[in-house]
Amino acid sequence: MTRFFTFIGVTTRQSSIMRIFPRWRDLLGLGQDVEMVGWDLPINASPEQYRRAVAELKADPNNLGALVTTHKINLYQAACDLFDEVDEYARLLTEISCLAKRDGKLLGWAKDPITAGQALDDILGVGYFARTQGHVLIFGAGGAGVAIALHLLTRPDRADRPVQLIILERRATNLARLRALQQHVAPTASVTYVQNGNPRVGDAHLSALPPGSVIINATGMGKDLPGSPVTDAAQFPERSVVWELNYRGSLDFLHQAQAQSDGRLVRVVDGWRYFIYGWSAVIEEVFNRPITVDELALLEREAAFARPSPSLR
Repeated sequence: MTRFFTFIGVTTRQSSIMRIFPRWRDLLGLGQDVEMVGWDLPINASPEQYRRAVAELKADPNNLGALVTTHKINLYQAACDLFDEVDEYARLLTEISCLAKRDGKLLGWAKDPITAGQALDDILGVGYFARTQGHVLIFGAGGAGVAIALHLLTRPDRADRPVQLIILERRATNLARLRALQQHVAPTASVTYVQNGNPRVGDAHLSALPPGSVIINATGMGKDLPGSPVTDAAQFPERSVVWELNYRGSLDFLHQAQAQSDGRLVRVVDGWRYFIYGWSAVIEEVFNRPITVDELALLEREAAFARPSPSLR
């Protein structure tokens, strides 16, 4: 009998994981009877659609669990009562990115603070902010943006937290949610909240950053949504690090930054490593199987065939 591992997203069939998972399944010995299935929902689907997805997964004994992208906050808000237990991050962030079953119970986790933090630490290395005094500008205060902000605000080494964190987000409710979280975990941190959906305003905040700053596109624009949070006239700070969380799609923001990578020494990174960390963390929970550091390296190498070519990134 076939067992299912579900991917709840927007355009799941286009994701590289559909081709990668069978290889990972075999490498990790998860069982030949396991198949990945996609469950596509429109952005900002109705509460009923989220509840149906969770209820059907919970009721199906052959469905082992799921990874959730894009819909993490909305799914939690619509269906949190259907879970038997959720982890501390899920309660703190009011989002679910991982669903799994244990002893007949449906459990939920918010994995992004861990996986996004791992990916960002890989990009920046140890002591980055203590060394550069760079600021951080995050476009987007949805699930990923909030998770990254939480990671930055609670880094164990206070000297290696950004001097200034700036959040640009078009929804007032998302900003209010993040502000409340910040007051809970880091009330003395210097954070600027800007409600904005105008790319020209994004340009202005970008140009005001000091050299060595970190700029992150967590809006979904360039994959799930068209466009970029800045215009083509935007000027990235010298020696800045630009992290585009997406690894596929039109990637407009990534291309804008790449155009300045030589002249302004801008380092541009896409979301591929974030993709690897995110999926491996969920696989650990869904299959109740730890993945070692050596196995993680094997998974990344095994997935390389599906990574979009540089010309498409």
